[in-house]
Amino acid sequence: MKEYKLESLVYYAKAFGKKEHIVESSTKDIQDKLDEYALQGYRLVSTDATGFGFAVYFYLYFERDKN
Repeated sequence: MKEYKLESLVYYAKAFGKKEHIVESSTKDIQDKLDEYALQGYRLVSTDATGFGFAVYFYLYFERDKN
């Protein structure tokens, strides 16, 4: 049997920020989440992202074998 986790991350566009500021700020945060869940025995199985207004939502889907 599998155990699942969903991690959601939200980033907001800055009116006067650099064009790539969301990519730059989200990369470290996403890597930190990947490392955190890997230490708990999870593996990344899917991702999704959507934009709404001035926000970008990233969804990371993890699974591991249930003990």
